[in-house]
Amino acid sequence: MLIHEIRIKKYYLFIFANTTKYNVLKRILPLFSYILHPIFISMYATLFYLFCKNDAFTNQEKYYVLFQILIITILVPVLFFLLLRSTGHVKSVMVHETSQRRIPLVLQCFLYILLVKRSIVIARYPELHFFFLGALFSTILALVLSMFKVKASLHMMAISGFTIFAIGLNMHLQMQNPYWAAFLILMTGVVASSRLEMEAHSPNELLIGTCIGIVPQLLFLYLWL
Repeated sequence: MLIHEIRIKKYYLFIFANTTKYNVLKRILPLFSYILHPIFISMYATLFYLFCKNDAFTNQEKYYVLFQILIITILVPVLFFLLLRSTGHVKSVMVHETSQRRIPLVLQCFLYILLVKRSIVIARYPELHFFFLGALFSTILALVLSMFKVKASLHMMAISGFTIFAIGLNMHLQMQNPYWAAFLILMTGVVASSRLEMEAHSPNELLIGTCIGIVPQLLFLYLWL
């Protein structure tokens, strides 16, 4: 009888421990949707690029590049988002509605064009230039899909594109460091889980976002790898 009671207690303790872990995981996962929001991926990619090519640039040039990326890819979109929200065109920072994505995506296209034309030029930053060019084409694809009322995960588009860029840069510079690629692949899975947990996307929308993030980066990879 005593052994039976001990087994029952162990069973309930096991259920309680696993339920607690699941609840903690449910609370943590949504954080990755904000930490790895598409608006920050350009900055992460630039930091990774400057880290990998540390000796190629002076500290002053690094700060100058980062400042440009901060202004063009983060501050301008944030200010534009606040404007759109104040006018009722956008309701959430996650931009759940497909129809509400078109204006931000058009703005994003113009900002990427500005970057590759004026700031991140091919002569000075060839690898980063093609990353932003790939990001531009991914954004155009997302915009075209939105015209047909097809919703793609912009989170997956951004993180998967960054992952391909990191893998390509690792190969290009012969760093022989698989940890960055493994970490970003893991983060891609975490972001996908986060979006599903938040019920922001269906699996098909995550797959579409991943594809339009990966394909342009792979195509441009052949131009600089």
